[in-house]
Amino acid sequence: MAIAMFLEGYKPPRPLTHDLIKILLDALESKIIKVVINDLKNETYYARIYIETDGKLISVDARPSDSIALALRANATIFVEDDIMAKNGIIFKEDETGKLKNKLRDTKPEEFGKYEIK
Repeated sequence: MAIAMFLEGYKPPRPLTHDLIKILLDALESKIIKVVINDLKNETYYARIYIETDGKLISVDARPSDSIALALRANATIFVEDDIMAKNGIIFKEDETGKLKNKLRDTKPEEFGKYEIK
């Protein structure tokens, strides 16, 4: 939800958790350098957030969804380890990417089905 809200440009009346973390990091003069989706165990993905603070680079274990939501707010790069991408990722060739974009552009919202967030 936090990722979608950010991508849609929704501005909540008060900071959400990821916004608050970004505000705190800014206040502490720290910067999110990158996020790495680094492991997959028992169908659960893991990630690390890399933060620069006081000239040091630290990494923090985090859920990928939280990591991505925070990286978006910090305009940080998001990486996926090569072995995870090789086993689980979908890599489109350049011509396939264009075809997919055109197909999605021509798809009506109701064709995606109805989903409810609970």
